[in-house]
Amino acid sequence: MEDIIDHTDEKLTLTDKEVFTQIWFSPRKVFRYIVDTDYDKYFTVLLVLSGIVSAFDRAERSDMGGSLPLMGVVIITVLLGALLGWISYYLYAALISWTGKWLGGEAGTLSILRILAYAMLPSIVAFVFLIPQIAVHGIELFKKEGHVAGGGWLSNVMMFSSLIIQTVLSIWTAVLAIVGISVVQNFSMGKAIVNAILPALVIGIPLVLFIFIVMSV
Repeated sequence: MEDIIDHTDEKLTLTDKEVFTQIWFSPRKVFRYIVDTDYDKYFTVLLVLSGIVSAFDRAERSDMGGSLPLMGVVIITVLLGALLGWISYYLYAALISWTGKWLGGEAGTLSILRILAYAMLPSIVAFVFLIPQIAVHGIELFKKEGHVAGGGWLSNVMMFSSLIIQTVLSIWTAVLAIVGISVVQNFSMGKAIVNAILPALVIGIPLVLFIFIVMSV
């Protein structure tokens, strides 16, 4: 974990394999290499996959299975995630770049988007554990009141184990994103966390105030 906290100014040379293996436990070194060399191999693929992963996550929470068959959910989620999912990451990167300037950061939108794409790797891997859940529970997984815990003990063990793994990988994605922002913006970890949260505050606070004003009229 020291690699996550300690700063390094060494010029690095990493292979593609090292980028994708060392980012898990030596993220600062890998992100420094990505920033210094504008490394973008598989960048587009990672963004597309990230969009699909996010789309499936929204499908699980939006009761899409209540109005569509399983094949419809899968097709729509994959297509919309691949075609439009990356837009949310682009907007988030733009907001991080914008609000980061308030804190003294200088990274542009593309540099931050590149960091976010590679930081999503654990979440992309976590998606692998969703596939057997879909195979076992089918459309129930995408219903708000879906019966996903009523199977046999083996099915339940597999489901809850997958959920735990997915949760851990999602947390690690957030950690990697913070580390990446720290590197690309040349921030401390604390400042990077603030930079990651600011976009939500910039959008959320005015929205809440607007809703409050409308409801008060």
